[in-house]
Amino acid sequence: MSNEDGEIDVAPTESKTTGTIGNLSHGSRETPLTSVSCMGADRSEKARGHKSDMHVSGESHSFIVPKRPANKGRVPRPAELVEGRGLTKENTEQLLLDRTQSRKPDGKLLEARSRGLLGVREAARRGRKQKFTSLLHHLTPELLRVSFFELKKQAAPGIDGERWQEYAVDFERRIDDLHGRIHRGAYRAKPSKRSYIPKPEGGMRPLGIAALEDKIVQQAARTVLECIYEQDFLGFSYGYRPRRSSHQALDALFVGISRRKVDWIIDADIRGFFDNISHEWLMKFVEHRIADQRMLRLMKKWLRAGVSEDGEWSPTKVGTPQGAVISPLFANVFLHYVLDLWMNDWRKRQAKGEVIIVRYADDFVIGFRKESDARKCLAALGERLAKFGLELHPEKTRLIEFGRYAEARRAKRGDGPPETFEFLGFTHISGKTLGGEFTIHRRTSRKKFQAKLAELKETLSRRRHDDLAKVGEWLQSVYRGWCQYYAVPGNSARLQQFRAAIQVMWLRNLQRRSQRGRRLTWAKFSKLCKRWLPTPKILHPYPSVRFACQHPR
Repeated sequence: MSNEDGEIDVAPTESKTTGTIGNLSHGSRETPLTSVSCMGADRSEKARGHKSDMHVSGESHSFIVPKRPANKGRVPRPAELVEGRGLTKENTEQLLLDRTQSRKPDGKLLEARSRGLLGVREAARRGRKQKFTSLLHHLTPELLRVSFFELKKQAAPGIDGERWQEYAVDFERRIDDLHGRIHRGAYRAKPSKRSYIPKPEGGMRPLGIAALEDKIVQQAARTVLECIYEQDFLGFSYGYRPRRSSHQALDALFVGISRRKVDWIIDADIRGFFDNISHEWLMKFVEHRIADQRMLRLMKKWLRAGVSEDGEWSPTKVGTPQGAVISPLFANVFLHYVLDLWMNDWRKRQAKGEVIIVRYADDFVIGFRKESDARKCLAALGERLAKFGLELHPEKTRLIEFGRYAEARRAKRGDGPPETFEFLGFTHISGKTLGGEFTIHRRTSRKKFQAKLAELKETLSRRRHDDLAKVGEWLQSVYRGWCQYYAVPGNSARLQQFRAAIQVMWLRNLQRRSQRGRRLTWAKFSKLCKRWLPTPKILHPYPSVRFACQHPR
């Protein structure tokens, strides 16, 4: 469940970022190439090692049964050479892999040779301080095409007004043209289109919608950079990472608090994190691993592209737009150096008790055994973030007593029940099982609950006169999506409340639709609900069970 440092890991430390994209490019400049010429063997020389009679000494003639080399750690010979044929074009261009761990003349093991993005990932894993000097060549036309199809087809258009379907009409030619502009240095990033969405707690959240070609290049660059940084990121970081999810972060937090000695919780949130990321510091952090100047210039283009709002362009000196494809990776890199490494070192050197950490993007929770450690860390954390232009949100950052003994201690002091905290849409409550053991009850956050109902009410009013079947299908999709996330053990009551609230809103909407709708009774309406709004069921296992299945000990 935990490593020697006390961190709660849901995924293994070693990244499982796939290297399938690496097969799209021939060769990697990060690892030495193996010469194919050394594998060649003269056909005549091979023939001299065989008897004239195929039955002598029980040997078969080489032209009947090809003689294959022994697996002794050498680079395997291509099948064409073994069978007495010439090399095909593909084999002459491909880099062959070592089949086993060979040894150097001094007896040391040779490093495994690979190619493409897989080679980048392996090199990053072997050398944590290695800088990569050549990465832009991995942005191949094949990778750009794959990145194009990974984008959301129904996403809002950027400043160019171009949608995915329009670009797909002639995307082969356009991808080749985009690839040429990238490598010639003629590619120019367009400003992000400013848009706003409402926050659950009130106010508006600014978003930056990038142009379609910028999304394609950012997605490709993100694929390349993740091969490096997935080897560096720590185990308690879960946000916007491949093969990691918010439910894994929730499971890690549940297991960490319930099984470790945790009595105090820092529920932290960074104020306006994405809007206050320092470009200067971000590039310094990136340069710890990336030394390819062309790739660095590409990142700077995205950071300095600016924002267009109501037809007016404004520069961006700080921050990275929320909604951009590359922004989550930038955020994780920034917090990796600012928060993760510092916090991991702090708990090793200064903490007197146990410390657990779970971070999802800029929202993180830190658990402590001792109150003194918690207060000292909270003060040091504020100073640490201030050095890089960030600050903790004063209203959303709290130190609370929470854990196995919190209820008994607070009752002894007369302070009432333990406080609750919110993380990833759930309110975490200190409670007990039917057997009297400590557990954590997770309920849908009231803010998320009310905000979703308000959104549904507004949309239902606009769709009052739409076809009944279409409205039912839409409500069913919203309802299923809600249950897919919030259907965790112990949250059945909230799911029932959500379904009941949707039923009441839909019934009132139908009754206001026409005079005939006023005669719609609850008995008739319940038959309609059985079709489109089935009874909710718990879809997720208990956190401890899922955690144990993913990380057996």
